[in-house]
Amino acid sequence: MTDRHAHVMTYTDADAVRLYERALDSLLFFRGEVAAEAAAVLDASPRSAMGNVLGAYLGLLGTEEKDAAEAATAFEAYRRAVDMADLGPRERMHVEAASRWLDGDMRHAGRVLGELVVACPRDALALAVGHQLDFFTGDAALLRDRIGGALSAWDTDDPHYGLLQGMYAFGLEESGHYTLAERVGLEAVERNARDVWGIHAVVHAYEMQGRYEDGIRYLDARTDDWSTGNYLNVHNWWHYALYVMETGRVDKVLAVYDAAVHHDGSAGAAMELLDAASLLWRLYLSDADTGDRWPALADAWARRNDGAYYAFNDVHAVMAYVGAGRTAEAGRLIRDREAWLRDTVAGRTGGSNAPMTAEIGLPVCRALVAYGQRRYADAVGLLLPLRRRLHTFGGSHAQRDALQKTLVEAALRAGHHDRARTLLSERVNLRPDCPYDANARARLAARRQIDEQSTHR
Repeated sequence: MTDRHAHVMTYTDADAVRLYERALDSLLFFRGEVAAEAAAVLDASPRSAMGNVLGAYLGLLGTEEKDAAEAATAFEAYRRAVDMADLGPRERMHVEAASRWLDGDMRHAGRVLGELVVACPRDALALAVGHQLDFFTGDAALLRDRIGGALSAWDTDDPHYGLLQGMYAFGLEESGHYTLAERVGLEAVERNARDVWGIHAVVHAYEMQGRYEDGIRYLDARTDDWSTGNYLNVHNWWHYALYVMETGRVDKVLAVYDAAVHHDGSAGAAMELLDAASLLWRLYLSDADTGDRWPALADAWARRNDGAYYAFNDVHAVMAYVGAGRTAEAGRLIRDREAWLRDTVAGRTGGSNAPMTAEIGLPVCRALVAYGQRRYADAVGLLLPLRRRLHTFGGSHAQRDALQKTLVEAALRAGHHDRARTLLSERVNLRPDCPYDANARARLAARRQIDEQSTHR
C-alpha cells in the first residue's frame, strides 16, 4: 500500500493506512487522540513499518524518560521481528532516525530526517518530527530551513500545506524574521483555525517584538481554537500569562496559572511543569508573592523522579526547588547529574544530552541555586559566559528569556551596574516597548543614584 502522497507503506493494509493518515493529522494538530489512533494502526497491521515508527516518535516527543524507555523496548522488538531489507528506503531512514533518537542522539536523528526529506519532501511525518528535533536542540536555522526547503514541493491546496506554513512561521520567528513569521503564521491559521502550532508561531512573533497587547487580542479572539483539547493548550496559556505579566497584573497571571498552567488536576507532564516553573520564576525575579504555589510545583517535580534525560527539563526542576526554598533538593539533582556525566564520559554514552548537561544544564542549575541563595555575583559569573550559547540546550527564545532575565537581575543586585546597563541596552534596542526592560532600567538608575550619593557623602 501507499499513503496519499504515494509513499510506500510496507506491511500496512488499507485500513491501517487510513488509520495512519488519521493519526498523522492528529499529530500535526496536537490532538490528544493521536496516541489511541497510532495504537489502532498497529492493531490493524502489527508489522506496519510506519505505524511502528510513529509509535516510537510519540514516545519521544514529550521528552518523558519513562515513555521513551517503553518506546525503545517496543521498537527494538519490532526491529527484531522484521527484516529491514523488506522496507522501502524512506521507511529504513525513518527506522534509523527513530533508533538514533531512542539511543539519545537527537542531532543525528535530525540529520537523517533532513536527508530523508531531500528525497521525499512531502513526508509530513519526517518534517514534523524533524521540526521538533530542531526545537529540542535549539537550532533556529534548521527550524526555518528544514520546512522552507520542502515547501515548494507541496501543492498549496494540499490539506497539510497550511500546517507546514505554521511550522515555517515558527522557524522564521526563531531566526529573527518577525514580520514574515507573523504573515506566514496568520496565513496558516486562516487555512486551519485550530492549527495551534501556527497560532503559537504568531504568538511568538508578537512576544519577540514586545507587542503584548496585540498578543492578548489575538489569543482572546481565538480562545475557542487553542485553549482546550490539544497538547499545546497549556503552553499557549503560558504565553498568554507572559503577555499579562507585562501589563503588571500579577493577580491575573496567577489566575491563569491556577486555572490552566498548573493545578491539582494537572497531569504532571514535563512540558507542562517546565512552563509552570518558568512562569513562577519570572514572578520570583520580581519578588512577587506567589503564595503556596512553589511548594506544590516542587512536589510535582519531585514525584517525577527523573533521571538524566533532557537538561532543559532539569533546569526547570531546579527553578521549582529553588523557588520553594528547597535548595538541598536542587543540590541533589545537580550532584546526580554530575555523577551521571562522569559515568557517561567514562562509558562514552549519553547522546545529545551529555554535552547539553555539561556545557549548559549544570552551569545554569548552579546559577539558579546561587541566585536563590543571594550569591548574585556568582550567578552572573556562571550565566554571563553562556548567554549567547543557551540555545544549544533547546527551547525557544521566549522560554530561554527567563535565564536572560535572571542574568539581568543578578547583575542589578550584585551592583554590576555597567554590566546591567549593557544587558538592558541590548534588550531595549530590540524591544523598545517592553515594560520589564523599562522597569529594570529605572531600578538601575535609582541604584546608581544611591551609589553616587553615598560616594559624595
